[in-house]
Amino acid sequence: MSTSGISERESQSAWVTKLDKCFYQADQQVKFMHLQAEVDCLLQQLQYLKMQRLAATGKEE
Repeated sequence: MSTSGISERESQSAWVTKLDKCFYQADQQVKFMHLQAEVDCLLQQLQYLKMQRLAATGKEE
């Protein structure tokens, strides 16, 4: 095998590694965005429950 063939394989390997990292980072970013959306949803539910509780205690007084 020639030297150019070896360096070509090394450069292909480097590209594969970079692509793997890109996909991995994108996958992690998607997971983070899903978690962030879930946290936002839970906070909205908590605020709604708090408002309901305040409204219920206001009616009792």
